[in-house]
Amino acid sequence: MSACNSIAEAVWKDIKSTRSVTHDQLSILHFLFGKNFERATRIVDQRGVKRISGEPSGRCVFQVVGESRRKEEYFCFAEHYCACYSFFYDIVNRGEQLCCKHQLAARLAASVGACVEVNVSDEQLAILLSKL
Repeated sequence: MSACNSIAEAVWKDIKSTRSVTHDQLSILHFLFGKNFERATRIVDQRGVKRISGEPSGRCVFQVVGESRRKEEYFCFAEHYCACYSFFYDIVNRGEQLCCKHQLAARLAASVGACVEVNVSDEQLAILLSKL
């Protein structure tokens, strides 16, 4: 794990434990993620993050709204994957970013309790995930 990833993980852990974000934490996350973090905060402010949880397993996936005029929604696993174009182009192919704005929005919303919670059956969750 890179030093940037280690720092980011420590900040996310602190935010999650207190369910709030300090000015210093915001500054660190902005330094690490730049404009992607600014965009992610706008998505969270607009309540654009859904956490879809399967019952009874508790497994979950995030559905995060995009910022384009089409208002597309992307499924993502906050720490590992997003179905958006930027994830594949900037993160996987070019390695220029640590994560996309949708992943950041999912992590931020989950850490501060700002997700729209949606509960579905495990079968319904499996169907959703099969479309990825």
